[in-house]
Amino acid sequence: MPIADEQPTGGLVESRSIDVVPDEERHGTAFSQFTLWVGANLQITAVVTGALAVVLGATAFWAVIGLLVGNLLGGSVMALHSAQGPRLGLPQMISSRAQFGVRGAVVPLVLAVFMFIGCTASGTVLAGEAVGELTHLGPVAGILIFTAVTAVAAAIGYRLIHFLGRLAGVVCGVAFVYLGIRLLQHDDIGAVLSDHSFALPAFLLAVSLSASWQLSFGPYVADYSRYLPRSTSARATFGWTLAGTALGAQWSMAFGALAAAAAGEAFIGHEVTYVVSLGGAGLMAAVLYFVIALGKLTVTVLNTYGAFMSTVTSVTGMRRRGAVPHRLSPRGRVGYIAAIIVAGAAVALAGRGDFLNTFSTFLLIVLAFFTPWSAVNLADYYLIAKERYDIPALNDPDGRYGSWRAPALVSYGVGLVVQLPFMATDLFTGPFVAPLGGADISWIVGLTLPGALYWVLARREPHRIPDRMIYPEDASPPQAPQGAAEVAV
Repeated sequence: MPIADEQPTGGLVESRSIDVVPDEERHGTAFSQFTLWVGANLQITAVVTGALAVVLGATAFWAVIGLLVGNLLGGSVMALHSAQGPRLGLPQMISSRAQFGVRGAVVPLVLAVFMFIGCTASGTVLAGEAVGELTHLGPVAGILIFTAVTAVAAAIGYRLIHFLGRLAGVVCGVAFVYLGIRLLQHDDIGAVLSDHSFALPAFLLAVSLSASWQLSFGPYVADYSRYLPRSTSARATFGWTLAGTALGAQWSMAFGALAAAAAGEAFIGHEVTYVVSLGGAGLMAAVLYFVIALGKLTVTVLNTYGAFMSTVTSVTGMRRRGAVPHRLSPRGRVGYIAAIIVAGAAVALAGRGDFLNTFSTFLLIVLAFFTPWSAVNLADYYLIAKERYDIPALNDPDGRYGSWRAPALVSYGVGLVVQLPFMATDLFTGPFVAPLGGADISWIVGLTLPGALYWVLARREPHRIPDRMIYPEDASPPQAPQGAAEVAV
């Protein structure tokens, strides 16, 4: 794809991709992370995720609690990634070059691209159904229309994405309050919650579902905080991100769990039509179909944009360009996004028939691949490098970080392997699952052991760590953001 050295125009369309955002283009406050992540989570796929906790065996009471635990735990990990954005001014996955090497980072990057395309496809299935009903053109046409709108929004970029988050937060927030009231009127939720029967495997599965939901944001969360001023408090970025993502997801997932427990077969497999039927017919139904499409548009644009950033990072990482930052031409930007969105649409069209089972398996597999990446990234940034990176060297395979770094690659590989005995999916069930009563704790193992191993191995390379954060020549090193130490702890 073409690379250009054009200067940012300051217009609607974003001109930057994986290059550092300079001080003069920084804007906004940490509160923008709250509005974005509330909007990204108030949507139908989060509702389905909450419903899965009940479908797969948990009572509504314990499902809601388990989902909350997972949202807080996974959301905390995700928010620690978000706090890197203002400090680095870079998309999330390019910082993996500091751990894996400029070329070694392609390993988690390729997996991230597959994850983003899968998330885009899963969201497009439900959004396409809503758009098809809204336009009376059917689900296939709805998927294609939704895909086209997503591509345009992702090409425009950062500012529009944050606008969509604010819009979805307000519109979908009002809609979910209304739907919650209607659910209470329609079903006896008190009776549903009165069953306190506890089963540890089902509870841990509920925790895993919501934790995997949050951890799936980790590979791109800093993409949407990187334009914040460098003086932005890391504590504020962490706190507002966690508050927004946990509140939005728990709101949606609790609604899904209660709806699935109360409605049973009327909900399962008919998620969109059931949600709309709660609101009524006619104009209200049309409004709710629009709300579903808007909520899915926000998060699907996030996934497409994240896939775009990860693909560009992968391609440029394999080129020998020294320490020169990469600037992508508008034509190259459109080309990358078009390829990603076409792949997502193809997967959506092929897999829409068995959505619920496919999606639950996909979530748990995503969790297995990205918990060890999160562990390595966070251990390096907060414990080893202590928020000190040589940013120009992230583009130089002959520089400080080299092409391939064994400590990260070994730790990541070990992280994948050690999860297998504890994993329970439709595709594979490990030997330690049965002794644990069927509980899947692979994500806990994947978050702890790889990070500890990396900490041991990477400490032997003190030469890799600069004495301060090193920025490109056009940006002077700022003071460390207030609150960074507290987040690191």
